[in-house]
This record gives sequence, structure tokens and C-alpha cells, in this order.
Amino acid sequence: MQPDLLHDAVAIRVLNHLHARSPLVHCLTNDVVQTFTANVLLALNASPAMVVDPDEAAQFSAVADGLLINLGTLTQPQRDAMRAAITSARCHNTPWTLDPVAVGALTLRTDFAHEILALNPAAIRGNASEIRALAGESTGGRGVDTTDRAADALHAAITLARQYRTVVAVTGEVDYVTDGERTLAIRGGDPLMTRVVGTGCALSAVVAACCTLPGDRLENVAGACWIMKRAGAQAASRATGPGSFASAFLDALYGLNREVAQ
Repeated sequence: MQPDLLHDAVAIRVLNHLHARSPLVHCLTNDVVQTFTANVLLALNASPAMVVDPDEAAQFSAVADGLLINLGTLTQPQRDAMRAAITSARCHNTPWTLDPVAVGALTLRTDFAHEILALNPAAIRGNASEIRALAGESTGGRGVDTTDRAADALHAAITLARQYRTVVAVTGEVDYVTDGERTLAIRGGDPLMTRVVGTGCALSAVVAACCTLPGDRLENVAGACWIMKRAGAQAASRATGPGSFASAFLDALYGLNREVAQ
């Protein structure tokens, strides 16, 4: 399956919808990236919420527009909250997105990821090693660091998309987004994006936000990848290192709204 390059016009339409709808995204994400993830969503005019108690998580997923499940700092209590949130989201037809952080080498998160895969995620977003491990093709990378190229995980992404009838985004120097039948490629970004904690996790939150939008889900998820790569490239052109990049990245996301929003 030869990937098609995502057209800027399609991505801009996704960004316009995201800006106009301002979806409320329930983020059950890891402790390291909560603030950065919230700031990324706010910069894009989405609304973040981190409600982590199992009882409250179920209640909140009933009113949220989208749900993110990120396994980064997974604990037993977090698993309970995630199960409750996913169950509630499914009851209310709320799309949820899985970020299988560091799946493969660690048993707790790997077993849990396979358990919740059966609960119909709208999208899966991970790096190449995570996607290959989730599909059973490898044992994972070095924690959150991939040891594979995104292109090497495309077969695994297509397999997962077909098996679970979902959209899978495998991200790297080039991002690939597939629904098992069609595949879109998104180029851009900058290596500095890998030197700031949370850019991948925040992308998953943007994917969760874009899964709430009308239209073609494949294009909406690909649009999320385009948004982050476009902002990353702009921020890198102004930054002198990781510290200034993080601030410039948020500014670029906010400016991207003003640049293309109609």
C-alpha cells in the first residue's frame, strides 16, 4: 500500500474545525506531561481536563467530547480509572484514543493495552516500536524511545487498523496514518521535538481532539499530525535549544490557529 501525502488544504480544514468546535478532551495521561498536554490543547482552542479518580473519570467521560488513554506512568489505580472512563465513553458514543507508551517490554502495560484494544479505540497513536510491539512484531523499544523507523512499522499499523477497525498513527521523521485500506504520510517537524518531554503524548491528545470532529477520521487524525509537525518546524526555526523550543512550540500552535483559521 503506497501512502499518499496529506494535502495542506485538508489539514487546514481539520484545524479550522478543531478551532471552531473547541472539543472538551478528557485526558487520562501520564504524570510527566499533564501540564504540557493541557497547554498544547489550550493553544489549539481545545479544552483539556485531567479527571483521574475512577468514579469521577466515568462521570466525566459521559460529558467529554473525546477521551485520551495514555499508558505512560501506568499504575493499578490508573487502570481502574481508565477502564471506567472507557466503559462510560463507549456507552455515550465518545471516541477514545490509545497511546500505548512503552508497550512491549513491560508486562503490566502490555497486557493492559491488549485488554483495552478489544474496547474499540477510535485511534491509536504511537512510535514505531510501540506500534510494532502492539501488533506482536517486536518486544518494544527503549521505554518511550523507538528503535525502529516509522516506515518499518507501517505493516504493523495496517494490521492493527484492520484487526480493530481503527485508525493508527505511527509517528517519526515521517508520520503514517492508516485505516487499514488507505494510508496518508505527513512530513515535516524537526528533531528538536524529540528533545522536549511530552510532544508525542501531546500529539495523542490532539489526535483525541481531532477524533471528535466531523468528516473523515483518517484525514482528521492525519491533520492532527500535520498540525504538530507544522508548529514544530516553525518553533525550531526560532529556538536556540530545547528550553526555548518548548515555549516557541506553544506559541507556534497558537499562531497556527490565527494563521490559517477562517
